[in-house]
Amino acid sequence: MNPETQRMIASFLPLVFVFGFFYFFVIRKEKKKQNEIQDMRNNIKVGDMIITIGGIVGTVVTVKEDLFVIQTSGEKSKFEIMKWGINSVIENKKDLKEN
Repeated sequence: MNPETQRMIASFLPLVFVFGFFYFFVIRKEKKKQNEIQDMRNNIKVGDMIITIGGIVGTVVTVKEDLFVIQTSGEKSKFEIMKWGINSVIENKKDLKEN
């Protein structure tokens, strides 16, 4: 290899390392988190208590393909919520009080 080619390769190496670092510590972690959220949303069933991204707490009454019908506790109001609007599933009442 001539010296010019070696310099060119040496100038790209830091860029390759930065991209590799970015991929392994940012992109992979984000994809894993998105997959966990998608799995959580896909496993919601009738009777589960959920929190929407808007902070509404309710119990799932109906499950459709991309839509949930939830019922809130106060006046027994029912809302249709898109699947992507679900923030979390409450496992027990203690979890609700901590949030």
